[in-house]
Amino acid sequence: MHMPIYVSVVLYLFYLFRHGIRQMRTGWADGPEFVTQCPIRPGGSYTYRFTIEGQEGTLWWHAHSSWLRATVYGALIIYPKEGSSYPFTMPKRETPLLLGEWWDANPIDVVREATRTGAAANVSDSYTINGQPGDLYKCSSKDTVIVPVDSGETNLLRVINSALNQELFFTVANHMLTVVATDASYVKPFTTSVIMLGPGQTTDVLISGNQPPARYYIAASAYQTAQNAAFDNTTTTAILEYKSAPCPAKKGQSAKPVLPSLPAYNDTATVTAFTSSLRSPSQVLLPTDVDENLFITVGLGLDPCPPGSRPRNCQGPNGTRFTASMNNASFSLPSNFSLLQAHQLGIPGVFTTDFPANPPLQFDYTGNVSRSLWAPVHGTKLYKLKYGSKVQIVLQDTSIVTTENHPIHLHGYDFYILAEGFGNFNAKTDTSKFNLVDPPLRNTVGVPVGGWSVIRFVADNPGVWLIHCHLDAHIALGLATAFLVENGVGELQTIEQPPADLPLC
Repeated sequence: MHMPIYVSVVLYLFYLFRHGIRQMRTGWADGPEFVTQCPIRPGGSYTYRFTIEGQEGTLWWHAHSSWLRATVYGALIIYPKEGSSYPFTMPKRETPLLLGEWWDANPIDVVREATRTGAAANVSDSYTINGQPGDLYKCSSKDTVIVPVDSGETNLLRVINSALNQELFFTVANHMLTVVATDASYVKPFTTSVIMLGPGQTTDVLISGNQPPARYYIAASAYQTAQNAAFDNTTTTAILEYKSAPCPAKKGQSAKPVLPSLPAYNDTATVTAFTSSLRSPSQVLLPTDVDENLFITVGLGLDPCPPGSRPRNCQGPNGTRFTASMNNASFSLPSNFSLLQAHQLGIPGVFTTDFPANPPLQFDYTGNVSRSLWAPVHGTKLYKLKYGSKVQIVLQDTSIVTTENHPIHLHGYDFYILAEGFGNFNAKTDTSKFNLVDPPLRNTVGVPVGGWSVIRFVADNPGVWLIHCHLDAHIALGLATAFLVENGVGELQTIEQPPADLPLC
């Protein structure tokens, strides 16, 4: 079904991004700052025009400039076309649950300080569900989100991780979750007690009202893999409330709902069990005969501080600042033109197309890395793809500074996740682990801590498409690049002309 969507906004200097919409030939409506558009001027407006094709399920939208998405985000739900239904039990009701992150400060001030010092961003003060922290935090019990359920009914929870910097476990006390979709793609249903979502990922689950009528906590808490890193080790809650449950106790009496058991913050085994259970619902037409075989390392790094820098401005070890990179290239956004404008208009000097297809130097990526490899090269390096090329990417975590689970998101595309594993990817042995029958289709993949993931897609959407870590602290440090996908033949393989109201720099 082709569904044209037009969204008009009047905003103050930011950008909106429809996270996961394929944006076929309409990259001008993608939204990331200085990638596909310049800022919307104060008091100005810009209408995002795009068509939804072949997607059903839960996505979301958010600001894509600095840390503005700390508060600017929402659900984007695509229902089956008229006359069609879900490929699973029709739910009695549906509830979007957006997991967020909150600071008792202006988030822009937080990220500016982190960027100035080159330090890891300050941890948040709480997590939220639909904007509310829940009653495990002080002074927030009256605002806890209530999710209704009735005995015997099946409901659909659309779970979205909107947090800036935190991967999150999600569970419901005494209830099992049947996973039916991720990132607006259906999966073979399977049942689990807990799911994990990286920032940017969505998961649709069915929940049955099969427990004694009562009040049960819905809860989310951190999954954290970076070693010796500070993080928000708190738990946000909502309440699953049966309609026939007894009324909450009066003041002074115990009224706490049933609390679920959450995994330990570093429980990678539970995460691996969950992600390895994801399968497409049927055999897929997987792109074969790969044309572009990329190997991309992802991770943190350290830059030497400029001479004479104050210690408070150099919070890395031994007079350094934290940075991040892909294949030792730390990504810098332009400031005078967007990348897509520069490409479309042939403006020189804005970017280069020399992003390396492989690490400039091979090394023990997850072992003891030489300090000579810690400092990346800074620039605006893109990788050019021919229209229709079949692309495979090995995403390899590194132990520079620390290993970490990185949620990597690709704009403008869905991709198949063929495999994941730990340690250094070995092409001779690990290709035997590829799922070439029913791999899951997603737009954001979690690269395991100290490990690797392999994705595959066809470059059939011309334009400039950002690929980046969805931990916003990392993209601010340069953990990103972009694919420049060339036009093909004819109008249907060519990016549309920019709209008349496209914001100018």
